[in-house]
Amino acid sequence: MPASDEAESRSFAVGQGIYDVDVSDPAGELVDRAGMSEEDIRDISGLMQALGGLRDAEQKLSEASLRYMKLNQTDMRALHFLIACENSGITATPGGISAHLGISTASTTKLLDRLERGGHITRSPHPSDRRALAIAITPETRRSAIETVGRQHARRFIAAARLSAQERDVVRRFLVDMTTEIALGEEPWATSEEA
Repeated sequence: MPASDEAESRSFAVGQGIYDVDVSDPAGELVDRAGMSEEDIRDISGLMQALGGLRDAEQKLSEASLRYMKLNQTDMRALHFLIACENSGITATPGGISAHLGISTASTTKLLDRLERGGHITRSPHPSDRRALAIAITPETRRSAIETVGRQHARRFIAAARLSAQERDVVRRFLVDMTTEIALGEEPWATSEEA
């Protein structure tokens, strides 16, 4: 690819042009624009571009945190769950971790073995159930997660705090509605074992 084409391609991606509905769906095969004004289409495309920018920023933050902590995404989700349990005064168990992550008991055992070897968690007898184990994040890992990824993610709260109560309600309803619209149901292409 010539240097000018590469620069143009990079500029196009960075400028979020890929999220413009006229670029991603020029023939209207996916989005019915009937009854929408050009201004509406432009505004909605701008909103999609903003969401794309948020998703890209979250992906970069996630990748940076995984590199920094030297963990994978499932490991990080497990540690976040352990921090949330600790903050709520709940004793985390392997079964709770398994249910939260949606993984098998065997996969949970492997995950916990890996995290324990890395010095990220401890296992101890459950305080009230002799058959269960209590899983806790180590103070060092908790501190590291909070001082890096946690602090960065907390900035989202600051952005939300700048909105009025009415604006927050509109944004919340929009995000819940969008989540409902894109949530996977029984789509054959999404549930197929082939890929």
